[in-house]
Amino acid sequence: MDFTHTHDRRMLADMASRLVREKYDIATRHKIAAGPGGFSREMWAQFAELGLIGALFEEKSGGFGGQGFDIAVVFEELGRGLVVEPFLANLLAGRLIAEAGSEQQCAMLEEVIGGTLLLALAHGEGAAFYDLAHVATRAQKGDEGWVLNGEKAVVLNGDSADRLVVSARIGGDVSDEEGIALFIVDATAKGVRRRATQTVDGGRAAEVSFGGVKVDSDAVLGEPGAGFAPLERAVGLGILALSAESLGAMRMACDMTLDYLKTRKQFGVPIGAFQALQHRMVEMLMEVEQLSSAVINAAGHLDDPRAVREWHISAAKNLAGRAGRLIAEESIQMHGGIGMTWEYALPHFAKRIVMIDHLFGDEDHHLERAGLLARMRHP
Repeated sequence: MDFTHTHDRRMLADMASRLVREKYDIATRHKIAAGPGGFSREMWAQFAELGLIGALFEEKSGGFGGQGFDIAVVFEELGRGLVVEPFLANLLAGRLIAEAGSEQQCAMLEEVIGGTLLLALAHGEGAAFYDLAHVATRAQKGDEGWVLNGEKAVVLNGDSADRLVVSARIGGDVSDEEGIALFIVDATAKGVRRRATQTVDGGRAAEVSFGGVKVDSDAVLGEPGAGFAPLERAVGLGILALSAESLGAMRMACDMTLDYLKTRKQFGVPIGAFQALQHRMVEMLMEVEQLSSAVINAAGHLDDPRAVREWHISAAKNLAGRAGRLIAEESIQMHGGIGMTWEYALPHFAKRIVMIDHLFGDEDHHLERAGLLARMRHP
């Protein structure tokens, strides 16, 4: 496996890094997050113009990349800037449409890549506890289409989305993998109710309920009842993206901590001269490099059989949670009081790193899942 980035990916990383560095300082990020929808439409248009949204989609969908390494490159740079624009929401829903959608449904991806149409995945439910197959929302077949009833929790950027990709059960028990269907639903349709919330790390999510929402038959993505497999693959891409974003945020936290150790003085010398702090800093940097390797492995195994692919994805997410907690705690402790101030960037990186651990399964969940997948690979 060749881990060297192509010329195009290096250019993509440099372009994203420069945009984030020059236009996304922490004060700007706070202002954007506090605005309508929790993100900037102007910045979203700039990201689209530079091809950062298109890099998340394959050429057959109108994109410019879409491979695991493309996704990892983009999200690592987004993590360095704590970018709040809805990249993850559009990756999740957009890749589901790209894989399972009809030619007519996939046509909307041109607007998504252009930054003019916003998507969100409405899948998670309050009682799921990270179980991807848990779907209590129901879809009933009617004379002219389907009727959806149910509630979805923590729909990322669900309050600003134009279209929702919704999972609903048409058969089986509440946690069966079989019987899950996927629907494209207009977010303003009659019976759709959205309640926006701000997450602890400055992002946006929504509680979305569906009360007798009617959709046409052509709103179904793929084969009705066979939605789990494409859903698992799309969420796997999302987990890879989150792990890469966490990697970028951790690198920034380490850089800020290292700079602080070099400049903060006690007893007339920089505190970085103290051996105990040097050891702690080295441990942080080692964890970052381990996560970097795990993200590379996950990105490089996306086309492997399911058990292999999902094992590498869970391994990366587990490490992102474990390493992330260490780096968030250590960086703030070594900064002291300044590490807890709103104006300083570090605590916001720490909050995002910790929040990522709880999206699509925390470190304990993915440790257990990796064990199950390992037994599937080597029975």
